[in-house]
Amino acid sequence: MAAVSYVPLWCKSNYSFLEGASHPEELISQATFFRLPAIAVTDRHGVYGLPRAHQRALELESATKLISGTQLTIPGGHLVVLVQNQEGWKNLCRLVTAGARRSGKGESLVSLREVAYHNRGLLALWGGDGSTLYDDDEELWREQGEALREAFGDRVYAHLTRHNLASQPRTEPRAEVRAHRLGIPLVAGREVLYHKPSRRRLQDVVTSIRHGVALERAGTILKPNDHYSLLPEEEFLELFRDRPEAVRRTLEVVERIDFSLSQLHYRYPDEPLPEGRTSAQWLKELAYSGAEKRYPEGVPESVKQQLEKELHLILKLDYVGYFLTMYEIVRYCRENDILCQGRGSAANSVVCFCLGVTAVDPIKLGLLFERFISEERAEPPDIDLDITHQRREEVISWVYERYGREKAAMVCNVVRYRPRSAVREVGKVLQVEVPVIERMARLLTGFSPALEDQVLEAAGLDLEAPLYRMLLQLVNELLDFPRHLSIHPGGFLLGGDPVCELVPIENATMEGRTVIQWDKYDVENLGLFKVDLLGLGALSHLHRGFHLLRKYRGIELSMGTLPVDDPATFAMLATGDSVGIFQIESRAQMAMLPSMQPRCFYDLVIQVAIVRPGPITGGMVNPYLRRRSGEEEVEYPHPSLVPVLEKTLGVPLFQEQVMKLAVVAADYTPGEADRLRRDMAAWQSQGKLERHRERLIQRMIAKGIEPEFAERVFAQIKGFGEYGFPESHAASFALITYATSYLRCHYPAEFTCSLLNSLPMGFYSASTLLEDARRKGVEVRGFCAQRSEWECTLEPCSEGGGQEQLDLFEQSSLGSHELRFAIRLGLRFLKGFKEECARRIMEKRPFRSVRDLTLRASLDRKSLELLASSGGLECFGSNRRTELWAVDDHLEARRHPLTSHLWEAGRSFHDLSRNETVVWDYENAGLSAVGHPMESLRPLLNKQGYPDARSVQRIPHGRYAKYAALVICRQRPATAKGTTFFTLEDETGFVNVIVWPKVFEEHFVVARSASFLGVEGQIQNARGVVHLVARKLYRPNLDVPVEVGSRNFH
Repeated sequence: MAAVSYVPLWCKSNYSFLEGASHPEELISQATFFRLPAIAVTDRHGVYGLPRAHQRALELESATKLISGTQLTIPGGHLVVLVQNQEGWKNLCRLVTAGARRSGKGESLVSLREVAYHNRGLLALWGGDGSTLYDDDEELWREQGEALREAFGDRVYAHLTRHNLASQPRTEPRAEVRAHRLGIPLVAGREVLYHKPSRRRLQDVVTSIRHGVALERAGTILKPNDHYSLLPEEEFLELFRDRPEAVRRTLEVVERIDFSLSQLHYRYPDEPLPEGRTSAQWLKELAYSGAEKRYPEGVPESVKQQLEKELHLILKLDYVGYFLTMYEIVRYCRENDILCQGRGSAANSVVCFCLGVTAVDPIKLGLLFERFISEERAEPPDIDLDITHQRREEVISWVYERYGREKAAMVCNVVRYRPRSAVREVGKVLQVEVPVIERMARLLTGFSPALEDQVLEAAGLDLEAPLYRMLLQLVNELLDFPRHLSIHPGGFLLGGDPVCELVPIENATMEGRTVIQWDKYDVENLGLFKVDLLGLGALSHLHRGFHLLRKYRGIELSMGTLPVDDPATFAMLATGDSVGIFQIESRAQMAMLPSMQPRCFYDLVIQVAIVRPGPITGGMVNPYLRRRSGEEEVEYPHPSLVPVLEKTLGVPLFQEQVMKLAVVAADYTPGEADRLRRDMAAWQSQGKLERHRERLIQRMIAKGIEPEFAERVFAQIKGFGEYGFPESHAASFALITYATSYLRCHYPAEFTCSLLNSLPMGFYSASTLLEDARRKGVEVRGFCAQRSEWECTLEPCSEGGGQEQLDLFEQSSLGSHELRFAIRLGLRFLKGFKEECARRIMEKRPFRSVRDLTLRASLDRKSLELLASSGGLECFGSNRRTELWAVDDHLEARRHPLTSHLWEAGRSFHDLSRNETVVWDYENAGLSAVGHPMESLRPLLNKQGYPDARSVQRIPHGRYAKYAALVICRQRPATAKGTTFFTLEDETGFVNVIVWPKVFEEHFVVARSASFLGVEGQIQNARGVVHLVARKLYRPNLDVPVEVGSRNFH
């Protein structure tokens, strides 16, 4: 009897890291195209790719059943196991966890005893090349076969695989005989490594990368042919035409399987409760207690009603434990003076507000709770908790301690190939010369979508050469392939049951950390609860800034006690002066501020959200700005939409407004409106949004809304699919934006000092932040062995500024708002200077001399040289050159401390010039307390007709101009259609440059790589915002002593 179909039971995706050569989604799509009844995804050492395969099957509404499994490594070979039921899934996860936790990164080994112990609910496929069934060892196959038969009984199969190998006539008959002797039935199969044969070459490359060998020397490490692809039914049946019973057995295997990832049952951990209370009672008590604190004048009736509504739904959906966990984490942070704030859609919840998890009052802002939780949505709530980033580890350690390793593990982050990493690794295995690889890598900026022909041309390579054509193709095929796992910034999976029964856990690179094998997207798609503890640099910035105010001025400030709607702060922002301010420091935000002219907190909510792809692609930005400035009358398409759109002048800008609009104008229920919101994010890949189009537009028209407006709203909904901002998210961020703006306006020294100590974060380097502060009148003082600490500090701007004056100031002058402070650079900015060395210096101060410093602080050569060349020893009376020359003498004196006083002073040298000092500073620290690198070039630049940044701002609109300065930032937003925005800086400020795609391509190499750039073009001045629209880019004919690296952003 002929077989009628088959099921591939051994398929590895590219989540079998650097072995499989197809995405899980591609395997599912191909199996669906072939109309196969099922397909097993069995990645090596884990279940990494299963959620993506599962999601793809759901999207395709595929009739092809997904079978879950993995390929285990056992002594002497491998074993494929498939999941039969939920018990089998738990056993598989525990088995994989056991092997991964004892092994190094990327490795896993389990014993046959462990396999036997966890056999329930699993099917075993024993065979194929590399297995003991196919091995020459006459003892090992028998030992393993008997052990597997005893453990699995009739649930073990001998896997007969065919790949047209030279060894097949010898190994296959022998494997059949062995299986027959053990009474193990045969099942036909193939090791699938890619969905189509054309990926064979890429599979060779990733194999070479994994083994660290050149492709031409890989030899037998590589598969011998391209017979490792997924086969259509007719080809597989032809391949095994002599074994129809083994083919039919693949269908028998599928019939024995009753498991899907949709069946995963997840139980949230129970929190400790006061005696006599249930979880629901305790949550309600905490919520109402918090409400009384939030509304000291009395809890409004509207708040009480919303609390009851939310608490009822939270209990009904069994989310009580999640909210109690978030409350406990926030409570821990508050008790330990760790600044934190919930954000995202959680800010739509009055329960979160009353628990202290979020800081935005959703009732006051009229936020939509269904954006956070809806009964129609089978999806757990997601609360992102931002934490001071330099103390986040404390919170993570507390979570591990509280819940235990069994019930807490961090979500992984999948590191994927990007153009630079792909070029370097593919180039290496293809034996492309290292200098050529690095030339290409330097031309691949952060916004390079792929390896383009222009990169090869710019690197001086022949595009027609076979080697480089192959490199181009393979690099672009490899893009977005998973490379390895790392730790998510702060996502935790917590379980009432052991997490390792839900998903395998493995060791992270960081000591003491464990990660699950799924990333945040996998967790969300499977409906699992994830707790996000995210480090936010802006909170560290604020925490440090408030501390400095308390220490040096005696001023107690917090985000909750800042003056409301401070006029001076908004006047500063209206000029676009926002360097270093959270969320509004980018070029686009700076350009928008003068048009927005923000005057109150809600204006900042809009400011945070408006420079986003949603409003931009929906064509809503300019209409809003025209109405705001009075250039256009505020109109509403229908009276019923006034309450929805009134806050934004009749123009929908937020996700919640789109949801409310659907409810009011198209009779959606709140849950259906949330479904619409979720489909926004999926419209490009799945077309789910189109199902809403006719309903939305026709119902709006039926209510008297103009068709043009209805179409525009739908276009905006599509735009939100790119990255529409929820109002709640914008409001949460706007609180931090306002706080950082207030600090910058009123306390620039404290603002900059705390920002420097919170780096790395934001758009700008330390040098740019210092120059900005200096332009604000803040004095910057250099490195000093007697005064510098590890981080930057403040010193009063008084004569001398010594420790005595600082002590006197701290005792007598606290509380004065008029005092001015200088920033003293911290030793952390010296390249290569060690923190423990700085600690020794700080503990042993003051010092009588450099020699005393060297002896008592136990300085080594590198530390002494850094202090000498950066000016850190000038406080002892000698200049940089002299102290750098004397380093050997000081070290010799340290080796002979008893006679160190006999060593005489060495030679003396002339002081550095101002320009030389700046150059030395940038070489040692990447910044300078003395000046800007461009200052020394200004006379020459003036001579050649180049104005400074301040002068460029005064050039009339439409005038042709040229300008030259250091590139500090390149941006190419997704909504800009290939346009790149440059920010150039000189000693007087910034100039923003617009580079159209054609100009960028004409000056490809310079545009991507130049750190000192000349630009010629036309001045564009709109609403007081000046841009230089480039027509020509070039490297000016000047000797630039210092280069400043550019930050490149999408």
